[in-house]
Amino acid sequence: MYFQRLRDMREDADLRQADIAEYLGIHQTVYSRYERGFQTIPLELIIKLADYYHVSLDYLTGRTDKP
Repeated sequence: MYFQRLRDMREDADLRQADIAEYLGIHQTVYSRYERGFQTIPLELIIKLADYYHVSLDYLTGRTDKP
């Protein structure tokens, strides 16, 4: 699954992939694969990202437009 919102929210916050990867405790290359949809994001990391950006999981995954 491709997460355009992940990239959009990261860029809106003026963050680099390396910044988010560090927060998640993973390598930047792994986060890049998540963001581009080349690798599935583990549920615990999706939850952590939703908490970080203060949005719902549905918003993060594109199921709704309401954060």
